[in-house]
Amino acid sequence: MKKDTKVLISGMNIISSLGLNLTENWDNLVKGKSGVKRITLFDPNGLETQIAAQVPDTFEEFAATKVKKRQSGQMTRVIRMCLVCAKDTIEQEEISFDTFDKSRVAVILGVVNTGNSSVEGKDVSRSSILKGMNNAMSAWISMEYGLTGPSYTVATACSSSAYAIALGYDLIKSGKADMVITGGADSIINPEEITGFNHLFALSTQNDPPETASKPFSEDRDGFVVGEGAGIMILESEVSAKKRSATIYGELAGYALTTESYNIMAPKKDGEGMAETMKKALADVGVDASEVDYISAHGTSTMLNDLYETMAIKKVFGDKASSIAVSSQKSMIGHTVGAAGVIEGIVSTLSIRNGILTPTINLHKPDPELDMDFVPNVSRKANIRVALSNSFAFGGHNATLVFRKYE
Repeated sequence: MKKDTKVLISGMNIISSLGLNLTENWDNLVKGKSGVKRITLFDPNGLETQIAAQVPDTFEEFAATKVKKRQSGQMTRVIRMCLVCAKDTIEQEEISFDTFDKSRVAVILGVVNTGNSSVEGKDVSRSSILKGMNNAMSAWISMEYGLTGPSYTVATACSSSAYAIALGYDLIKSGKADMVITGGADSIINPEEITGFNHLFALSTQNDPPETASKPFSEDRDGFVVGEGAGIMILESEVSAKKRSATIYGELAGYALTTESYNIMAPKKDGEGMAETMKKALADVGVDASEVDYISAHGTSTMLNDLYETMAIKKVFGDKASSIAVSSQKSMIGHTVGAAGVIEGIVSTLSIRNGILTPTINLHKPDPELDMDFVPNVSRKANIRVALSNSFAFGGHNATLVFRKYE
């Protein structure tokens, strides 16, 4: 690794239940708005969970202006989300790949489910295989711009896009790439997966009102709310970004990836694996625990995750834990699964850049066991220089990304 090479963030975009672009999402997150509603993608009657954080109904109309009809027919909704999100990012940042060595531009994305479910129909056609390919997301973006660097997808459940970002960081830090288009997209809003998660007692069944169901760190939390969306983060070497006078949103300073090897679904007792991940991330960057100002929590609104993540933060930060702001965007946009890591990383970066902490909404009944500053219900201004973004997945695949103010 080239220690003197800084990995900068030179482009970002989000599609979620709160909007179809970065500005809409950020504004609604700061306002503490919930994107959770009754499911309309299919009839949820008969399911224990009948709510989700769907992207706006106008998405397909919007996507039709970005993706050619013939191409769109070879994609699932999730693949379209990812391509549209990437194209908007690249257009917004006015990136011309003609000025790049295209063999040094990579595409690394995270995904769990490309969305080829009963919601979209299961008719067998010449496009069926293409729609079911998890690598299709990265392939379409590479083909759109003629990029010939590494292009692949990562599947580590809820931490997929965080892993993708970490791998992108390595490519730039090692000098093997000048730019990496990274992030992810996902949706598990379909009867099969909602039923499956209900059998695991993982989802909230507080269907009415939908907006209050996702309540991380609250005493009456009863499970996560499924979401969907996409996030794109463009990583670039400092030399490349400065050469083209790019807008620099922040620095990805380092990360840690660990595997708990404990249980396919449950985290290690008392958050030991989570704590180890955060410790390794701080060590990777060379940042002291006292320098961390904000943590974007995995914060799923499940009983075990929220308890163990709180315990893990206390293990790592000791007496300082009570003075660190911690919040969960999942309270507003639900769990976007493979897209969660990148969306939360983008929010962490914007929090540093804009000096605003997004809230954990629906936190009206704090769990007495979870006695930390979870930025309850209302956003607030703050001076943030260093932020952690946690992603802790089924399978024990943990990731902590470290973002820092670029100066």
